[in-house]
Amino acid sequence: MTTRQEFEALFNNAAIGIITVNQSGEIVLINEFALKQFGYHREEIIGQKIEMLIPTRYKVRHEQHRDEYYGHNPHSRPMGSGMDLYAVKKGGKEFPVEVSLSTYKTDEGIFAIAFVSDISIRKQSENELVKLNAELEQKVKERTQSLSEALEKEKELNELKSRFVSMASHEFRTPLSTILSSAYLMAKYQQTEDQPKRDRHIQRIVSSVNMLNDILNDFLSVGKIEEGKIQVRYAEIDIEENISGTINELQTIIKPGQKIDYTHEGERYFILDASLLKHIVMNLVSNAIKFSPENSCITVHTKCTKQELILSVADQGVGISKEDQQHLFERFFRGGNVTNIQGTGLGLHIVAKYAELMNGTIGCRSELEEGTEFIINFKEKTESE
Repeated sequence: MTTRQEFEALFNNAAIGIITVNQSGEIVLINEFALKQFGYHREEIIGQKIEMLIPTRYKVRHEQHRDEYYGHNPHSRPMGSGMDLYAVKKGGKEFPVEVSLSTYKTDEGIFAIAFVSDISIRKQSENELVKLNAELEQKVKERTQSLSEALEKEKELNELKSRFVSMASHEFRTPLSTILSSAYLMAKYQQTEDQPKRDRHIQRIVSSVNMLNDILNDFLSVGKIEEGKIQVRYAEIDIEENISGTINELQTIIKPGQKIDYTHEGERYFILDASLLKHIVMNLVSNAIKFSPENSCITVHTKCTKQELILSVADQGVGISKEDQQHLFERFFRGGNVTNIQGTGLGLHIVAKYAELMNGTIGCRSELEEGTEFIINFKEKTESE
């Protein structure tokens, strides 16, 4: 086999596209592999500019690079190092390529040889790998987020337990001491004429037991809220009757000279959970009683339409500072000016959560020593709810 035959065999059987271009950018040689790569017949491509194999958006720039390549000591090198290169088939379909350049010189001038590799499969694998890495990163991010949330939740629960122990030990001590001392003193009163004294201590015991029961109910309510176990049982209720009944139950704990003034306007019925509404009213009104002086008025007002119910409870009590108002609905929070008054700091947190469960929002207006008003706005229950 002659050298020419060997060259032709190597050229035409190479498993890579080989294209030879003259200094004018015209294709003078192309092997069979390259013809199949680009989808042309030999007669369609020989003598044509090399730019016919390059996407339109790159043609002008490529002509400049080609002229610079021939004009500045052409040598063997990869083309477009570090860049994504694309070629275009006869039908206009683009595909990614790698191109290595070499040159040779004859009497007819300098010729450039381009070795063209179709890297579509490799690019597809790279893209799939990038996609897989992105999915893995997202999963790691989600798992990390879930773990962080779980750790934060555990931290909150531990804090809740710690504050519960601290609060319980403090809040339980007073009523338990009262019960113990009253029971001890009752044993001393054995005469008939001592009955009034016994009655007084019985009342103190009953009051202390009720206080303990309220504290435990608050803790149980918070536990159920945290675990998502509060079920809202919607029903059409008589707002005026429901709130009037609740206020009547609270008449036994009002201070001397205090009075509760309740007014209602608008529609009489609204769809809510009667039990949760009663708890909200009892909490807000009992707080108003607790933090207001004797001979003061507590105002309760409801305004009802078919679209919303607005409940407001206002007192003439000690008020809440602007700074404390930012934390009012947090668990265990108590204002700096009421630490000497018994309470768990859970009531308003529970009220806010109950309101939220019934599509309601709560707000507060208050000034120190000028009283406080809580306003809850319940929106109409939708069909989906």
